[in-house]
Amino acid sequence: MYEIRYTSEALTDLSALRKFDRETILDQVDAYLKYEPNIETRNRKQLKPNAIADWELRLGKYRVLYDIEEEVKIVAVQAVGVKIGSQLFIRNEKTEL
Repeated sequence: MYEIRYTSEALTDLSALRKFDRETILDQVDAYLKYEPNIETRNRKQLKPNAIADWELRLGKYRVLYDIEEEVKIVAVQAVGVKIGSQLFIRNEKTEL
């Protein structure tokens, strides 16, 4: 079982969302990432090398970007963004992955 930690940036991203969306994301992050966060599924994929994170979890229009620290069994959530069309916005800025 992995421990899930949120960076201060990810907590800022979450605080900008509606309470219902924030609670849904937190619940789904626990459900999808607590066990085997490093296995690709329909909603989870490893990203090409980028400056933000190594993995992406798709939750509807939201994207949770995270890294995995295998040695200590920690999932570090780096950012939470919104996907609009083919563009990803993190902290109201268009982001390229």
